[in-house]
Amino acid sequence: MTIRSTVPVQLQLLSAGHCLHPEFVTIRGGSLRSAPYPAGFACIRHPSHGWMLFDTGYSSRFIGQTAKLPYALYRKITPVVYREEHAAVRQLARLGIAAEDVGCVILSHFHADHIGGLRDFPAARFFYPQEAYDAVRGLGPLRATRAGFLRGLLPDDFDARGTPIESAAAWVPFPKVGPLPGGFDLLGDGSLLAVSLPGHAAGQIGLLLTTDLGTRCLLCADAAWSSRALRDNRLPHPIAGIVMHDRTAYGASFERLRQLQSMDPALAIVPSHCREWFNIDSRQVRRL
Repeated sequence: MTIRSTVPVQLQLLSAGHCLHPEFVTIRGGSLRSAPYPAGFACIRHPSHGWMLFDTGYSSRFIGQTAKLPYALYRKITPVVYREEHAAVRQLARLGIAAEDVGCVILSHFHADHIGGLRDFPAARFFYPQEAYDAVRGLGPLRATRAGFLRGLLPDDFDARGTPIESAAAWVPFPKVGPLPGGFDLLGDGSLLAVSLPGHAAGQIGLLLTTDLGTRCLLCADAAWSSRALRDNRLPHPIAGIVMHDRTAYGASFERLRQLQSMDPALAIVPSHCREWFNIDSRQVRRL
């Protein structure tokens, strides 16, 4: 089975800071030692819609937002390594892309390591899964901390510039033999297809696309923490369930990715925190 988007786009993989976790939390049987996990984001250039992002990684605002309790618990549990040069907006500038050139940011979900840089893109529209936003928008400080959501990272006009994917895009069914029922055609031309991969966060989406270099790619956000976990069929340790919205749904999404990889081995499945795809050195850019 092959799922193919119809309009190729340019794709560059970057990371904006990284966090540290004991490896065994993210993959069963992993080391007790802490390992770095890049806060990956994708820079996409569409032939007619121009520059857009899939998530943003961390920013200096994350450091400020987590300076005091209860949000400081977030940074205590998940130590973050970040310098201002890591910011998505700084990295794009080094590539000749101005903040105002980014016309759209697609959010996989609302965890802080995915929305940290939103305020740096004043001209961007935001596409997001409705369920993901509904799950966090009304939370108080303690529950928001547990959910990995920092409201102060959202632009003040987020609701005015944001549109739920479900109301903005048409649903496209995929071949019935595959593990994914279909996706939302974000731009109406088959170039970017948002697919449901819930569990790690409510309503989380991945993004299916084909690059101008011929690579078919699924940006799967946090539906898996690494390509190794998918290859070896090694789910996270049960303790990771503390930060998951729904452990059962996570397992189902993980299994769908494994089935998809088995049925379509040429498809590049890219987890947002995988060091095989994203380098923690902000000077490194990977083009697919």
